[in-house]
Amino acid sequence: MEEEILNDEFFMREALKEAVKALNAEEIPVGAVVTCNQTIVARGYNQVETLHDPTAHAEILAITSATNYLGNKFLSECTLYVTIEPCAMCAGALFWSQIGRLVYGAADEKRGYHKFTPCLLHHGCRVTKGILEEEARKLMECFFNRLRQNKSFKESDNQ
Repeated sequence: MEEEILNDEFFMREALKEAVKALNAEEIPVGAVVTCNQTIVARGYNQVETLHDPTAHAEILAITSATNYLGNKFLSECTLYVTIEPCAMCAGALFWSQIGRLVYGAADEKRGYHKFTPCLLHHGCRVTKGILEEEARKLMECFFNRLRQNKSFKESDNQ
């Protein structure tokens, strides 16, 4: 049996699985996993619509789960893998959790934290971007294409 290589792509694929859960729930398809010592300790996917909670982003849910699992509010020895660049709210949560490393897939040109303040993360946080970027972007395109098609369909029903 072939041994799995636990690298950034492996963990980003796990985050992509979470994003697919969001897509299937008709949520914006963002998924996240938190690792500590090469082990996944938490998972999350967007549940804003499901929970009627504007803060129920994948990153926030994964951070909360990780801190509960580890019994510590600080995640300085952990890595967050997320399919899309975090928004300013999520970057702020990453700051307060003192996450040691952030790895994301695709940039978010409209709402990503870089648009507002590139230095929002904790000073010790290392950032890697562009891991499985195309796969993450395709999930977002699929979601927004579906949304536009449904909107067009509903508008034509009203005529």
